Amino acid sequence: MGYRHEYGSARGPGDRRHRLPAPLRAPFEARHWRELTYVLVSLPMGVLLFTYAVTMVSLGAGLLVTFLGVPVLAAALAGCRGLGSVERGLARGLLGQEVAAPEPLRVRGKGGALAWMGAVLKDGTSWRHLLYAVLRMPWAVFSFSVAVSFFAYGWAMLTYPLWFWVFPLYGGQDGLQLYGDETHSVYLDNPFEITVTALVGLLFTLATPWIVRALTMVDRVLVHGLLGPSRLASRVEELESDRGVVVDTAAADLRRIERDLHDGAQARLVNLAMDLGLAKEKLAEDPRAAARMVDEAHGEVKTALQELRDLARGIHPAVLTDRGLDAALSSVASRCAVPVSVDVDLAERPAPAIEGIAYFTVSELLQNISKHARATRATVDVWRSENRLMLQVVDDGVGGADATSGSGLAGLAERLDAVDGILVVDSPAGGPTRVTAELPWRRG
Repeated sequence: MGYRHEYGSARGPGDRRHRLPAPLRAPFEARHWRELTYVLVSLPMGVLLFTYAVTMVSLGAGLLVTFLGVPVLAAALAGCRGLGSVERGLARGLLGQEVAAPEPLRVRGKGGALAWMGAVLKDGTSWRHLLYAVLRMPWAVFSFSVAVSFFAYGWAMLTYPLWFWVFPLYGGQDGLQLYGDETHSVYLDNPFEITVTALVGLLFTLATPWIVRALTMVDRVLVHGLLGPSRLASRVEELESDRGVVVDTAAADLRRIERDLHDGAQARLVNLAMDLGLAKEKLAEDPRAAARMVDEAHGEVKTALQELRDLARGIHPAVLTDRGLDAALSSVASRCAVPVSVDVDLAERPAPAIEGIAYFTVSELLQNISKHARATRATVDVWRSENRLMLQVVDDGVGGADATSGSGLAGLAERLDAVDGILVVDSPAGGPTRVTAELPWRRG
């Protein structure tokens, strides 16, 4: 199944081992500083978004008694969409989160100001941007306060042994004061207290990157959920992409059928017609030669019929339509170059389209085993798991199959993806290879 691969031993840049464990190097990593910068920038951005959204919406709501409220509300929503693009840019640059831009406004009719305002006010994406603008500030205040507190106190206490001398030298005090009243005071001024302070600061400093990362996870959810495309729009885009895959696959199948007809049965039938024409001419003068040519033509007819049967079986086998997956897959397995055991455990048949995809998936996998696997045996298992049709093909060949290298497995994965299916390949070098396919059931 695409088993021709080279395995190198050189390590890539991402495989280099760090001398320090992750908790110790986290405060110095670029990721931590980018996330901390995002939290710091979030406060002024949150204030800006909240102020703009509340002011514009309040103004528009107050003016709804007149027609002026409608354009003000539309401008408020449009402004939130514009500020949302800035927020997506910040998330992309500082958090490394790629969030696609939402679907554009769909202005119906001939356009114009009224059509544009109607489109903005009816657009769910615009209202999600407004919700983000309202929620952004309280969360930004909280995350800013927590992150700055841990960062400032952590580094201040960690570096206290370097600057505690400032207090007795310039402040006339014994050190950093923890407590004081009329009778007594507590200062961090002896070596033990200074050491404990530095250790506590070290714990705060090591914990800060993980706390900041947890805070920014909420930001990621907000940006992705409220500023990205809606689930419906994403699903439509996915279906459009899958439709393109289906169309390309169908066109490729038609070209394959045309090529097989042209190079196979059609060419053989043309030769057959020529041979029969020559036999007809020789029939009167040399009946024995004509009979020999007719006999050869009879053999050509049998070969052409077999080729047409094979071609028809490749389009959609009659045994699949008449008797289902069990009989059809058993027929395919009998033609495989290695012994194949087939186990189909289905109480009922799925939709014909899903059944056909399952048949051709197993057929192609068994064909790959015959050509590339160098296996001695294989198994095919088919069963139903809730509303999914499961297929698994296992062989004991040399392994090394890869569905991401542009091989036949990649095309097979695209076919399955077009109908919400999944192809999983587990094929370590040396084998065995286990290919699992999952398809929607879709009752027939």
